[in-house]
Amino acid sequence: MKHYILFTFIVGAAPVMYSQEPLEWNPDYELQLSDYRSPQTEISAELTSYSIYSGSKIDFSFNMSSVAYMLTKNFNNKVKAIFQQNLAVIIAPDTLTANQLVRFGRYDFDLMELYCRKIRKKIYEEKGTFTDAKFFQPIFNELQQEMNTVSAQVFKATDFGKDSVLLQKEHDKVLEQIKVLTDFCKNCKPRKSQN
Repeated sequence: MKHYILFTFIVGAAPVMYSQEPLEWNPDYELQLSDYRSPQTEISAELTSYSIYSGSKIDFSFNMSSVAYMLTKNFNNKVKAIFQQNLAVIIAPDTLTANQLVRFGRYDFDLMELYCRKIRKKIYEEKGTFTDAKFFQPIFNELQQEMNTVSAQVFKATDFGKDSVLLQKEHDKVLEQIKVLTDFCKNCKPRKSQN
């Protein structure tokens, strides 16, 4: 009898909703205000505050036999940065503020991709032939905590993205780190280390 491993791990504050396919991170696509399609999204002069739920999260799942799992080292295509339009919320008193929030959302989505690459790299480096599937959990916990801390710091320092100069500086850092981890894009095959 074949043994199958089913592993699903979703990082994010909201449950998965399937009414709409999520957008996968793509270096050629930039989020727009129109991507924030939650019914809670509102732009109105009557509002006195503003907020964002970015809709970005990390999705990691696989279903394979125990033998296939043991022989698999590259899980790059199993870890995805996704943006759920139906969960993405912007609340703002005007379009200017809404677009500032969108810029933060773009930063956050790219930050998700950066941490996907960090997760892919760590899994690639640490998974051995007889590694139990439970070894993924501490990797996710550690990197999710680090990502949440970075995101919260930038969120606070840029006042929800209103400080566009600082936000752009932080965003450029993230994009540069994504390039450094080129071998760990979703469809990439990491180069074997030369030991």
